[in-house]
Amino acid sequence: MPPVLPKRPKGAPDTIRLNPLDNVAIALRPLAVGEVMEGVTVTDAIPLGHKFALSPLPPGQAVVKYGQIMAEATQTIAPGQHVHVHNIGMAATHSDRSDQHGRVHAAPERTTFQGYLRPDGRVGTRNFIGIMASVNCSSTVCHAIAEAANRILKPKYPHIDGFAPIVHDQGCGMVNKGEGFDVLVRTLKGYRDHPNFGGVLIVGLGCEVNQLTLYQPTDWTRDRYLSFNIQDVGGSTSAVRRALELLEPIAAAANTDRRSTQPVSGLVLGMQCGGSDGFSGITANPALGVASDMLVAAGGTSILSETPEIFGAEHLLIARASPQTGDRIRGMIDWWRDYADRNGASLDNNPSPGNKKGGLTTILEKSLGAVAKAGMSPVSGAFAYAERIAVPGLVYMDSPGYDPVAATGQVASGANLIAFTTGRGSCFGAKPAPSIKLASNSTLFAQMAEDMDINCGTVTDDGVELEAMGAQIYDLLLETASGQITKSEAFGYGDNEFVPWKIGAVL
Repeated sequence: MPPVLPKRPKGAPDTIRLNPLDNVAIALRPLAVGEVMEGVTVTDAIPLGHKFALSPLPPGQAVVKYGQIMAEATQTIAPGQHVHVHNIGMAATHSDRSDQHGRVHAAPERTTFQGYLRPDGRVGTRNFIGIMASVNCSSTVCHAIAEAANRILKPKYPHIDGFAPIVHDQGCGMVNKGEGFDVLVRTLKGYRDHPNFGGVLIVGLGCEVNQLTLYQPTDWTRDRYLSFNIQDVGGSTSAVRRALELLEPIAAAANTDRRSTQPVSGLVLGMQCGGSDGFSGITANPALGVASDMLVAAGGTSILSETPEIFGAEHLLIARASPQTGDRIRGMIDWWRDYADRNGASLDNNPSPGNKKGGLTTILEKSLGAVAKAGMSPVSGAFAYAERIAVPGLVYMDSPGYDPVAATGQVASGANLIAFTTGRGSCFGAKPAPSIKLASNSTLFAQMAEDMDINCGTVTDDGVELEAMGAQIYDLLLETASGQITKSEAFGYGDNEFVPWKIGAVL
């Protein structure tokens, strides 16, 4: 049965101009030729979420949105015309000015949640047992172990959330040193030690480059951490039997864990956006930014990532960072420029076709909307991909823009919660961290109600203030951290979305 799409509320605005400096406005409903909006007559049909010109734009003229350069005209554009990929392109330069300065917000009223305090002082929001593959060769066996354990052991131990397979396509066919190998090892160690795991079993084949000896347990996990190689136990079927024997005492120990009242300082939020549209930077992303500010003010940590998708907006973050952190972010941008050049690509080879259909045009426009997730808190640190986050507050973690890779790095860095904004629709989970989906518009929320947790479209439809929407998101973050199941968790997402960043050569 098809979804029932929402009717536009009576009295809702038809367009929005985000900044007095902007020379474009955004359609909040489809606009017809001849309508008068923002003082100009619409001369093209303007789809929902798309832009139209407010003043003449000759070729080479900067197109301004959010008060920042987002593109330049490639041909003459008259007031009222549709402004999109057919008549604008990547600007030769982008804005480097910012009136943003990090602001410390007052702490919200609610500053605790119900979590699992681990012996190392970190706090879990879930109590999974991880079944981790050291190499692609053991991935199928890890899936089989997780399936058998969820069927046989989980009913006996109701206080664990399940057995989560953490599998990937790396671990061999690579050199055992260098950037690519270091990233894989760092990522796997981040999952091994993750507070959302009450225990871990790592399974190797035996002859791979990424040997199990690299993953010795930390002190606090020693009694809940085991590993073995398939070649040592007789083969694949025997490996499943052996795993169940090893997992029984781990599950029994994890089953004794209980939630207790913990401060919000124990929360580490990974912020993601995927399948973005013209509303993402207006509703869902800035609302998540408000929630992030609240979380930071309460002592928690928020992680912004996806370096190729802050390109052109990095100055907005650097203005809120210390000189050292700002230099690290600049260095990340420089690395990505070089990386793209070496691979015959360009950082402006973005947005995706779906992004463009939703109203986005250049990477500058997409980036300006994406950084809205960062709110207005000071940037307290910048970290490498999957590097353990060592400071609280709003931090930046380097990563590609591909959502599964970025989220994998955030979880490895310590994120015990993911908030994922989308305008086109995205299906994603991030075991062992729960993933909350925020729809940027009401049409998407109705079309994919099975997957969306919050409708941020009410910001434009009903005039809900961003502060109120952000407070709603913050409350849901705490409820989810305390055990409330998200839509993606209810469906079962998360068994196939562990995707470590693959940098090095495959040999």
